Amino acid sequence: MTTPAPPHPYRSRRACLSVPGSSEKMLAKAPGLGADELVLDLEDAVAAADKEQAREQVLAALGSMPSGTSCAVRVNAPRTQWCHADLVALAGAPQAPSTVVVPKVQSAGDMAFVDRLLDGAERAAGSSEPIGVQALIETSVGLRALDAIVAESARLRSLILGYADLAASLGRTRAGAAVLDAWLPAQEAVLHAARAAGVQAIDGPFLGLADDADFRAAATRAADLGFDGKWAIHPAQVAALTELFTPPPAEVDHARAVLGALDGGAPGAVALNGEMIDEASAAAARRLLARVS
Repeated sequence: MTTPAPPHPYRSRRACLSVPGSSEKMLAKAPGLGADELVLDLEDAVAAADKEQAREQVLAALGSMPSGTSCAVRVNAPRTQWCHADLVALAGAPQAPSTVVVPKVQSAGDMAFVDRLLDGAERAAGSSEPIGVQALIETSVGLRALDAIVAESARLRSLILGYADLAASLGRTRAGAAVLDAWLPAQEAVLHAARAAGVQAIDGPFLGLADDADFRAAATRAADLGFDGKWAIHPAQVAALTELFTPPPAEVDHARAVLGALDGGAPGAVALNGEMIDEASAAAARRLLARVS
């Protein structure tokens, strides 16, 4: 087991748009859709017979992305016949993604496998910029192993809660505002583990394509709980997520004041407008400011 990563800059992930890696048309269109992060998908959105072709299309898309586009790639799950090939190809790509999303993470061993494979592939490619990892928690086994998962790799950048596979794991109805309360224990578990590890917590996609009342209820719940953002599975949902996960101006001003008060100061707590603030306050402020465009 490795030591958890030290604090690192947070990246805005208010709206993370999932893009099928098998669709050249959607890969080309995606950069103009306004998402904070594009998640180019090699897993659920790609049929088994199309995995290799989709990988080549994603590599080509990464190389042609406009400057400043934030891209992650969801690889196939550990223990599948495609995972290692996905990771090696991405680590050696001329334009590597900033992170890989690893689906169905169930143990510290899954994280260790990804970490070691990326280590070797990056060395072979002569890469000096390590690829980060976002761990997608989609099973009851993964939920129970969160403490070990977040402690295993210094590459970890976020935890993502995946509802479709988790619902199947639990035997639960998958979507709809009526079941929001049933997901609260899983949301809290992911949120607490992410905060303890100093990484972001991202809510998984609502399993519908529209920007409707049920979608907004689910997104509002996640934002109110403290999640940093949410996945979208349709471009129509991106603007709503950006709005819902952007903090109000008063909170932004307070976060900047916290960082200003602590900048260059002595270690320990200091007073700001009658409130004692410390490094934990600074971490919260940096996380909040990452959600400001």
